[in-house]
Formats: sequence, structure tokens, C-alpha cells
Amino acid sequence: MSNLSRYEPFSLEPVADMFQGFFRPMRNLAFSGETPLSDIKIDVAESDTSYTVKAELPGLDKKDIDVKIDGNVVSITAKAERSKETKEGERVIRRERYSGVISRSFSLDTDIDEAASAAQYQDGVLSLTLQKKKDSPQKRLQIN
Repeated sequence: MSNLSRYEPFSLEPVADMFQGFFRPMRNLAFSGETPLSDIKIDVAESDTSYTVKAELPGLDKKDIDVKIDGNVVSITAKAERSKETKEGERVIRRERYSGVISRSFSLDTDIDEAASAAQYQDGVLSLTLQKKKDSPQKRLQIN
């Protein structure tokens, strides 16, 4: 099936219109954003004692997800493998499965207590409960 488009003879960008469909196959593969490895989308909520983070990681196994905490910086890394199954005499015409590594790091206002924090992965969503470290009393410096 081909795509139909209306020809605009008075277009402001005639050269761009002329090549609009030329790069479409490559653009769809590179910039479609449909693969799970295009970006990790997160939601962060805060309470008095903790942060709750929900990250979308569809189609991955929990063994391929790694979460690291360094002070107030949280790093999520996920690895996906492409299946390399081909049958004898079969020719691959197009492959839209993915492989690679994606990561996302972000910082929070308060340091995280790693020992009291928890992670759970279910239905393609990674849920993190990150407990805030109890703040030590602020020290006031004497100005000399």
C-alpha cells in the first residue's frame, strides 16, 4: 500500500516537499521512537520520607535491569538482546526487533538510604521506593 499525499504547487519549501518521501524508510527506522530502547520514561513522586519512581521498561527481563544509587543520583540501566533465530532457507526482509543498552540518570534533592530502599519490576514497569536519609542537623559555621 502506498501513501497518498496532496501536491501543493505553492508550497513554501518545494525542495523539502520533493524529498519528503525519499528518506521516509530510514527516518522510520531511526527516529520512530517505537522501540522500547528509545527512552526511559519516568514518574517521580515525593513524600516526607521517600521518593517513588516508576520507570517504563517494556519487554525486558528483570535480570537485565540494573539500578545504582550514589548519594542523591539514581542510575537505571537496561540491556536488551535481539533474538537471532533464522531458519534454514529463510531470508530476512526486515527486522524491527532491537538490541542494545539504554540508561538514564537523575538527581534528587536528598541523599538516598540504599539499605532501606526497594525495587520491583512488574508488567514492564520498574517501581522504586527510595527512602530519604535522615538529615543530620544543619551546622552553622562561625564566620571569622
